[in-house]
Amino acid sequence: MTTLDTPSPVLTTRYQQSVADYWNEEKDPVNIRLGDVTGTYHHHYGIGAVDHTALEGPEETREERVIAEMHRLEIAQADFLLDQLGEVGPDDRILDAGSGRGGTSFMANLRFGSRGDGISISEEQVKFANQQAEQRGVADKVAFHFRNMLDNGFPDAAFRSVWNNESTMYVDLYELFAEHARVLKPGGRYVTITGCFNDVHGRQPSRAVSQIDAHYICDIHPRSAYFAAMAANNLLPISVVDLTAATIPYWELRAGSSVATGIESAFLTAYKEGSFQYLMIAADKV
Repeated sequence: MTTLDTPSPVLTTRYQQSVADYWNEEKDPVNIRLGDVTGTYHHHYGIGAVDHTALEGPEETREERVIAEMHRLEIAQADFLLDQLGEVGPDDRILDAGSGRGGTSFMANLRFGSRGDGISISEEQVKFANQQAEQRGVADKVAFHFRNMLDNGFPDAAFRSVWNNESTMYVDLYELFAEHARVLKPGGRYVTITGCFNDVHGRQPSRAVSQIDAHYICDIHPRSAYFAAMAANNLLPISVVDLTAATIPYWELRAGSSVATGIESAFLTAYKEGSFQYLMIAADKV
């Protein structure tokens, strides 16, 4: 991967700079409008059945109800991820790697009362999330940092739990899991929810998955790579849940909404043909 002519302490390659530029400039309504519903802003997708009763009512307010329902589904996804973190107490420290605008970190703080750190290579996301922490009155418990998840700068064995919520496709998995294992305490829990391409369908991503890669400037990994990289870095999977069927209703709802971006058909095709999977993987450091 090409390095920068003038290395940054955080962004060390041209690719990382391009990803940072994308997220610094991103003002996608699908992220902003959904977050506006409750003031909790996410950068991931949703899971669960659509509550069609929420969509019944006057046509002039239908879109508002669709947005609220999509937000409910993305909150359900974050709740499911937090369910996997195990026993986390108020004295524990937890890390949100690729924290976006901070939504999952704030939900974790509400649930566990623990000290949370979030990291992102987008300075705009970090600024937004820290402003949210101030507005919520939790800046003493939740802080966001302009750092690289491959070299996060935290001490060894600093965290009880670490997670990635749809951010692993931007980095090399072996480097990522080595860094996560370094900062996890022995017996600490790592959780990721991610899209990965299905090796059973071939060694290369399908056309639909390649369209997703191009849209988000990412590099979706094969399913097998997650388990190989975890094994190489003393992360022992304890739970794997296929969320593919659970996320399809979200995408179908989004495809017909005012915040559709045009990538919805690629996701639905990839999921339904089986070339793409939406997985939750929880692993303990051994």
